[in-house]
Amino acid sequence: FGDVAVAVNPEDPRYKDLIGKNVVLPIANKLIPIVGDEHADPEFGTGVVKITPAHDPNDFLVGQRHNLPQVNVMNDDGTMNELAFEFAGMDRFEARKAVVAKLEEIGALVKIEKRVHSVGHSERTGVVVEPRLSTQWFVKMDQLAKNAIANQDTEDKVEFYPPRFNDTFLQWMENVHDWVISRQLWWGHQIPAWYNAEGEMYVGEEAPEGDGWTQDEDVLDTWFSSALWPFSTMGWPDVDAEDFKRYFPTSTLVTGYDIIFFWVSRMIFQSLEFTGRQPFQNVLIHGLIRDEQGRKMSKSLGNGIDPMDVIDKYGTDSLRWFLSNGSAPGQDVRFSYEKMDASWNFINKIWNISRYILMNNEGLTLEQATANVEKVVKKEAGNVTDRWILHNLNETIGKATENFDKFEFGVAGHILYNFIWDEFADWYVELTKEVLYSDNEEEKVITRSVLLYTLDKILRLLHPIMPFVTEEIFGQISEGSIVTAEYPTVNPAFEDLASHTGVESLKDLIRAVRNARAEVNVAPSKPITILVKTSDSDLEAFFNSNVNYIKRFTNPEHLEIASTIPAPELAMSSVITGAEIYLPLADLLNVEEELARLDKELAKWQKELDMVGKKLSNERFVANAKPEVVQKERDKQADYQAKYDATVARIDEMKKLVK
Repeated sequence: FGDVAVAVNPEDPRYKDLIGKNVVLPIANKLIPIVGDEHADPEFGTGVVKITPAHDPNDFLVGQRHNLPQVNVMNDDGTMNELAFEFAGMDRFEARKAVVAKLEEIGALVKIEKRVHSVGHSERTGVVVEPRLSTQWFVKMDQLAKNAIANQDTEDKVEFYPPRFNDTFLQWMENVHDWVISRQLWWGHQIPAWYNAEGEMYVGEEAPEGDGWTQDEDVLDTWFSSALWPFSTMGWPDVDAEDFKRYFPTSTLVTGYDIIFFWVSRMIFQSLEFTGRQPFQNVLIHGLIRDEQGRKMSKSLGNGIDPMDVIDKYGTDSLRWFLSNGSAPGQDVRFSYEKMDASWNFINKIWNISRYILMNNEGLTLEQATANVEKVVKKEAGNVTDRWILHNLNETIGKATENFDKFEFGVAGHILYNFIWDEFADWYVELTKEVLYSDNEEEKVITRSVLLYTLDKILRLLHPIMPFVTEEIFGQISEGSIVTAEYPTVNPAFEDLASHTGVESLKDLIRAVRNARAEVNVAPSKPITILVKTSDSDLEAFFNSNVNYIKRFTNPEHLEIASTIPAPELAMSSVITGAEIYLPLADLLNVEEELARLDKELAKWQKELDMVGKKLSNERFVANAKPEVVQKERDKQADYQAKYDATVARIDEMKKLVK
């Protein structure tokens, strides 16, 4: 009943000659034209498509191209109106059945075929959405879009992170249509328009005077109202309001890429229109949180994760650390309970470090610690490990801040994690035990000071991501709230490359000995002979002056550091920058016993490989098992193969040593 034409593709040879002629619309018995339009797909069905501009968005565009009338045949409630003849008042779906029956009755129905096509459904109710023409309020977008595009050509443009989303924004603005802003909803800003019985309309901030006026029942589109947020909440239109002058425009908007058009673009062009200024300087685009398989969370898949459940189990800081440390601007994040465990472990590590520092603090204040650190930096006190950790802390502050400023939270988090866990907790805290367990009270005070000072800076660096645990620990080392504490900045005076290089060499030596022990399964508690050969006199002097640290971490029965050590015939050897390290095998193990043990280990991994290989070679298992189950078996196979190969390599090394 709303059909006003039929369309054929102008290149379709079957119908090319019919363009411009008319056909009779059954039941309605009216003539409608045949138009040539590329909307008609020659490969779909008959290649002929009826055009109903009032009830289909594609047909609406065809109608505009061919100046066709728009006939609305449906009421607001989904029933047919008076233009549907005897079907008026019927529900749309019942009317369809009745029309098909009528077409059969009059002999106009030739054939029925099933075709798959897209039909929109309401997200909430599941009901088929019926497009229909209605009177709505629109915003003319041409000039608004041009203003937004022009703003991006200025030096003070809105910066998108990652920059590629600036192109996304511009593409939307360059292809924008007039924006329908009226919505038939219960909740929202009611449109400030009033009508009376004479057909007059009044638009204003206040209702018109006099009786007989009725306000438009529609409300503004949510995104229209949301786009007012940056300036309307700050006192606008009073541009002299304190909040407006202080907070508009703001610095950074953090949002998802899926609403760049719906929200970001509209805030930009509305702010430019109403205030002459852009609403923010930066737009940080984050990705979506997906499930462990990389799927978007949805009700239909049942894979949604309630963040409150995660917080109840792991704490807010753990979730914040996971989301920031595992992300890159614009990239989706896969939720992972394994990574949540790692986040919790990291925070627990920080808590335990702080307990160690506070237990050994002996009443030292942060002010006293800071004063003592200045002495360390000036080399008036402290040792090389103190200057090393302060140098690394200073580097960490610089690198982390640089990446925070670029919104590279994942990179900044990685930098902080490596410093806190590896350099501070695993190395410096352990190195301090050499001093704190000694009788030298002066050195103890300096070491406590460096520990407390470094902890303070770590807490401040972490606070934007971990507000709760950092606030709790900070309250135990300083007065006031960490929220108002000064954020760390780089101090050139802390740079000490000599100390950094020396301690890194010390760490390399200790690691080499530990790795050699692990390779041949020798317990750390067993004393061994360690020979360190170096032709670098400065390095030799450095190792000898810090021999106490080497002994503490390597447990030598005999330690020799010199430039002329002959290489033992039967020994494990390692090379580090500037030195060679030898561990005589006689002190380490019985080679024959170790080879026998490795042979048993090799047989174990071979057995595991045979079992998993048999399972994966079963075509029925691979075809019928869940993909994640099959992947788990493949992961196990890769793990067993790696362990098998490592064992073979160790056997080969052992055999070389006894030749």
